[in-house]
Amino acid sequence: MPIAKSTMGETVQAGVGKPSQEQERGGFGGVFKVTCFDADGNQKWADEFHNLVVNEGLQDLNTQFFKGSGYTAAWYLGLVTGPGAGVTYAATDTLASKAWTEFTNYTGNRKLVTFGTATTADPSVISNSASQSVYTISGAGGTVAGAFLTTVSTGTSGVLFSEGNFTGGDKIVALGDTLNVTYTFNADAV
Repeated sequence: MPIAKSTMGETVQAGVGKPSQEQERGGFGGVFKVTCFDADGNQKWADEFHNLVVNEGLQDLNTQFFKGSGYTAAWYLGLVTGPGAGVTYAATDTLASKAWTEFTNYTGNRKLVTFGTATTADPSVISNSASQSVYTISGAGGTVAGAFLTTVSTGTSGVLFSEGNFTGGDKIVALGDTLNVTYTFNADAV
């Protein structure tokens, strides 16, 4: 008799844990697209890769959307230094505490992101594709491994939202190259 009760309890527990069709779930995700042009405007390479939205970014998303007090939308794209094989991304990363190094051999600071209007479809999509973030490579150039999205143009005091690595491996950039970076973010009712 006790065995039958144990089996029945396991069955009920499994049934309770199963999602019903009436439950709503959401999914979020972003994609970086980076295209490199040489000094003459010829495309050298392009890569598109998914990002990791870090814990700090998810917390900021919830706080700003649901609480909304004193929020100003300012987003900046930065680049990650290679080699990519040595780059580690973690959900616990912040700008002040991360395992990767920022690539800074370009003119100016991190590039401001100007997002367009979010779509009303499912998924809702927002992107800076109409106004890409542009980097002009300076100095000796170097090796780029990926990109990140943050709330500050310099330093480590802002919120790190997402980070990601090239899917095709590290990319070499030279003096005079230009990188055009697009970030697309999807919010989906799954």
